[in-house]
Amino acid sequence: MTFQEGGSFGGGRVRKGGGGKAVAGGGAVGLLVLVIYLFTGADLSGVTGAGGGEPQVEGTVGECTAEQANTDRECRLSGTIDSLDTYWGAAIPAAGGQFSEPGVFAFTDTVSTACGNATSATGPFYCPPDTTIYLDLTFFDQLTQLGAEDGPLAEQYVIAHEYGHHIQNITGVMDEANRQGTGAESDSVRVELQADCYAGMWAGTAATTVDPDTGVAYLDPITPAQLQNALAAAAAVGDDNIQEQSGGGVNPDSWTHGSSEQRQRWFTTGYEQRTLEACDTFATDQL
Repeated sequence: MTFQEGGSFGGGRVRKGGGGKAVAGGGAVGLLVLVIYLFTGADLSGVTGAGGGEPQVEGTVGECTAEQANTDRECRLSGTIDSLDTYWGAAIPAAGGQFSEPGVFAFTDTVSTACGNATSATGPFYCPPDTTIYLDLTFFDQLTQLGAEDGPLAEQYVIAHEYGHHIQNITGVMDEANRQGTGAESDSVRVELQADCYAGMWAGTAATTVDPDTGVAYLDPITPAQLQNALAAAAAVGDDNIQEQSGGGVNPDSWTHGSSEQRQRWFTTGYEQRTLEACDTFATDQL
């Protein structure tokens, strides 16, 4: 997905930094707390003493042109977040809700969050207690190892998915869902598939969403090849594909994110239908 010529994105929106200071409980405990929180919604940081630390901020991503965003990952992250801010800043109020922007932190190696400590191996995630998206940009190199095709829209899909979790947080879905269960029909899977659908909603409108600061649409129309890159990324992070890549058998009872087919299908649903109602994964028996 190519940022449209003439676009530009102001700096300061995306923070970045190196490893956060170790918090009580140590890195291993902090990572365990984070994994438990992300997969179940259970916050154990108060029990273990892990979590609650502040990331070590070294600066912010500066102002970027559209041309820079098409070639530089930090600028692409900044431009994508700018586009997501504009899209959801209009969509949520139009649906009668109150919108607030998430924090965004691009870290290197390790980071301390309100959900616990994380490393690059954790992958991108959204932490509801501090309403912040965390990601190490080197994660996108690992996507290809899982079978994804390299391309900007594949990266933007991941960013938009995590932003979708923020939308779920401010609309109450995170609180209402039972994220302690696993399985192909579990609330955990429904939460993830809805975030995929929300990512599709953004992608389906990004070429017509105009940056209010420049008067230029954020992105050029998506090509079939670019759309395939996003779908390949969705398939790469399917529970069944990850289980197969790890050398084990596929076990739907342990799923927390959904199959490759489901993730592709719900992204496509959002991309084509572009409504919050179409993305209500909790209202269907056909995940």
